[in-house]
Amino acid sequence: MALSNAAITNAKPKDKSYRLYDEKGLYLEITKAGGKFWRLKYRFGGKEKRLAIGSHPEIDLRAALEARDQARTQLQWH
Repeated sequence: MALSNAAITNAKPKDKSYRLYDEKGLYLEITKAGGKFWRLKYRFGGKEKRLAIGSHPEIDLRAALEARDQARTQLQWH
């Protein structure tokens, strides 16, 4: 299920860090201190990797989706 701006805004810190998943490896990690960080999970060379895209609200949902698509395009060529 795709993330929405409302779900991102309403995400509150909990006792432990947790993730809100979008699609194609993109997720928003919410820390117990209240930080919201965009991450992209992907596989390269048979190993799982993570790419830090930035923090919310500096990087909004639209920018995170564009960064995800750009990173996936670059990974296809390597």
